[in-house]
Amino acid sequence: MATHAVYRGACGLWCRCKDDTADSALRKTLYLQYHIPKSAITPMDMRDLRHFLSLADTLHFGRASDACHVSPSTLSRSIRSLEESLGATLFERDNRHVALTHQGLTFQAYARDALEQWELVRHALMEETAALAGEISIFCSVTASYSFLYELLSDFRTRHPRIELKLHTGDPAHSISRVLAGEEDMAITPRPRRLPEALAFKPMTTSPLVFIAPRDGADWMPTHPEVPTAEQWAEVPMILSESGLSREYSDTWFKALGIAPRIYAQVAGHEAIVSMVGLGFGIGVVPKIVVDNSPLAGRVQTLAVKPELPHYDVGLCVAQRRLKSPLIRALWAEVSAR
Repeated sequence: MATHAVYRGACGLWCRCKDDTADSALRKTLYLQYHIPKSAITPMDMRDLRHFLSLADTLHFGRASDACHVSPSTLSRSIRSLEESLGATLFERDNRHVALTHQGLTFQAYARDALEQWELVRHALMEETAALAGEISIFCSVTASYSFLYELLSDFRTRHPRIELKLHTGDPAHSISRVLAGEEDMAITPRPRRLPEALAFKPMTTSPLVFIAPRDGADWMPTHPEVPTAEQWAEVPMILSESGLSREYSDTWFKALGIAPRIYAQVAGHEAIVSMVGLGFGIGVVPKIVVDNSPLAGRVQTLAVKPELPHYDVGLCVAQRRLKSPLIRALWAEVSAR
């Protein structure tokens, strides 16, 4: 049977929490609300904090205002309001650039924590009604967006229609850092070789890494890829990821065979590697799942290279601390239910 704690905040209101975690979060939120001058946590201030964080992440008024669905002038007023309340300059800005000040960096950590605690308390108090509402941001590659998202979210959206989902796509090499920095709630990403302690990971599928080459071949194609030698690969132009797990595995493969690769291009995003290989610029290394879902799959071929590159797990990751949120737990449970 669930235990309940009753707490009287500085406002004089009696608040009933479902468990100790919610009680602790409520105490913290009430403290922030009634003991920090001119920054009480109200819906208007929650909006201002979100505006601040969006600008802090993008450092661009146009992109931040688009992300917040407000005009640049409204965004500017929110920032000025915060600066006046705090008595500090949060951004250095002119017609060409925007940068966080030292005070802005300090406030950024507070703003993330305040919003997180507010959401935690709000969701904890509504959890008994099973009417979860709020927003979850998910970061993934373009391939992952149409390979996993429909299956992951279709039933979830039916059960929780009041939860809004924000999708950001980009290079999976950046996914874990974005989650740990609090820029995203969750990410669909390959599992790293060493999983940070602050991160939780649930596998969704496994995909091998493969070497791909132009379908029509080229003069520099290795004649016997199943028996790689330095002589065969010396003139092969390679198209590799800038960073991330596939780059780590590629570098290890070449180093183990004593081969110094001729790198033609370093690319952010596996989908772009398929495009460049299809155009005949070189040989690339990508997850097989990217090739299988690419509209250019017919323009490339998979090479039977030995030894094979490792497989890796693709799954959902989230910061451990974010699993306290009922919204995050609800979507997290969706993976284990499949």
